[in-house]
Amino acid sequence: MKGHKVVFQPDGFKIMVPQGTNLMKAMKESGVDFDFPCGGARKCGKCRVRIIEGNVQTDILEETFLEKQELEKRIHLACFTQVCEDIEVELLYKQPSQHKVLSVTEERVVQIEPHLSKRYIEISKPTLGEHLSDWKRLQKSLFVEDQAASLDISIPILRQLPEVMRSAEHTLTAITYGGEVIGIEPQDTSQTLLGMAFDIGTTTIVGYLLDLYSGREIGVVSTLNPQTKFGADVISRSNYANQEQNGLEILHDTVIRGINKLIAEAVERAGAKNENIYAITIVGNTCMHHLFLGLSPRYIAKAPYIPVISDPIVLNTSDIPIRINPAGRILVLPNIAGFVGADTVGVLLAAEMDKSEEIKLIVDIGTNGEIALGSKEGLFACSAAAGPAFEGAQISSGMRGALGAIDHVFFGEKLEYSVIGEGKPQGLCGSGLLDVVAGLITLGIIDKTGKIVAPDKITNPEAAFFKHCIIQVNGKNAFLLVKEEDTAHGRAIMVTQKDIRELQLAKGAMAAGIHILMEKYGVGVEDVGEVLLAGAFGNYLNPHSACVIGLIPKELEGKIKMIGNAAGTGAKLALLSVSEYKRAKDIADSVEFVELASYPDFSSIFAKAMYFK
Repeated sequence: MKGHKVVFQPDGFKIMVPQGTNLMKAMKESGVDFDFPCGGARKCGKCRVRIIEGNVQTDILEETFLEKQELEKRIHLACFTQVCEDIEVELLYKQPSQHKVLSVTEERVVQIEPHLSKRYIEISKPTLGEHLSDWKRLQKSLFVEDQAASLDISIPILRQLPEVMRSAEHTLTAITYGGEVIGIEPQDTSQTLLGMAFDIGTTTIVGYLLDLYSGREIGVVSTLNPQTKFGADVISRSNYANQEQNGLEILHDTVIRGINKLIAEAVERAGAKNENIYAITIVGNTCMHHLFLGLSPRYIAKAPYIPVISDPIVLNTSDIPIRINPAGRILVLPNIAGFVGADTVGVLLAAEMDKSEEIKLIVDIGTNGEIALGSKEGLFACSAAAGPAFEGAQISSGMRGALGAIDHVFFGEKLEYSVIGEGKPQGLCGSGLLDVVAGLITLGIIDKTGKIVAPDKITNPEAAFFKHCIIQVNGKNAFLLVKEEDTAHGRAIMVTQKDIRELQLAKGAMAAGIHILMEKYGVGVEDVGEVLLAGAFGNYLNPHSACVIGLIPKELEGKIKMIGNAAGTGAKLALLSVSEYKRAKDIADSVEFVELASYPDFSSIFAKAMYFK
């Protein structure tokens, strides 16, 4: 089979591919650092490349995403492009090097109860006439006789015992988990016991390095989830795992490598070693949970949305190649349902919703929005399929919350906006999109159906200054936010009619979920004492904008509180305390999951929720 050389600029990276290879597939398989927000479903039009040398074959549908001048500049979409000869490619939409990652967490008091224990012991030396085995002498040094009888040890540790004991002159540190000796270390290492709590998000991964004796947070590390190159949302990744050869293995290995890099970064900053980490806790939505474990998400993604497992899991380092102390344990928090995962359990644990006297509403806004409502009297939760609009995917000028993203927009006497990292903007992230639409609703430029009103139909005098921003795109009205000469890439940044529809679908799903949980619980808006916004998007959005568009009931605007990365807080609590880890299971078991799609009158509730009031 004839092969062709592909050179990627500006790095000069070269690969060889067979005749007719899809360029996107070749980039994924060779590890090229590039972003495919829709996972290759040909929906977002973001994977722009420029063909510097050579010719490629593509599809006429590509023209629906690219402007005439872009095609004249030999700009193509990698997902549509086939390699038929040697080519040189310039990457135009590489993943931004820095992202706005939420790592700040709310703190609460917890009784420290480490999962693992370390104890320094001096073991009696054997003598003639005394025939106790090495294991029996270790037991006697650790516990009194009645306790020692129930102590276990594995064959691998027994194999190490004779040499470790004698090389250290019968002084060693025993590491125990429950009723088992899971590790032995020469001499006294009992003063060091570190752990890491991980929140594996669809977009980002955050890790917290903790001292398991004091509970002190030593460091925080974060990264873009390296799985994003396979799709921006869980459905894209689930499809990749199920449809591509070795797809599940690739996604599993990708997230494990990402976590190991974060561990290496955390211990280097702290002046520690990987071997100093003895426990790890993991939270994430159900799909991320399964991909971390190497479990197929196939049946999560289709009705009736059944996970492989929902129970908490404790793993050895031999089960998953996480680079910590070989004696360490990996504790994975439980899921609630197919699309309400361990991250939601972490949020509920952090917020102590199961102990609350007043009714609380927790909203974690994202591609898959999780909503919980309740108090100590009962907990309800649901998942709202909001789609990727909040993450910037499938929005014409959308992008994630990274350098160059417009994150907030202000309508006053003139239009103003802020850009992450300052400088010229590259696109519009979810919080910025909310601000734009909320502002246009307030001005009367967008009507209650979501339609952008023609300039001559606008009656609000405060909107007069912004009429000139209404332009035509593909025969429909759009709102021009930034002119092409003022952007970093030379393309205008705008909000199209299609973008507004995408936002309506997303906010409609979330609003419908909130409405249904209240109906299920038998309460009204006035009965909710507090609204807690969890996660990155909830932390960065303007609550007023969220209420204006109807994402959150406007009556609750004064009760909104941002609680940061509450899923990460829950992971930390479960790491520091055996009791909190057990409580996480109790919470997961007590939550009543509400399946929105099968709820009576869901379609009409959802349809009404799409309107702007």
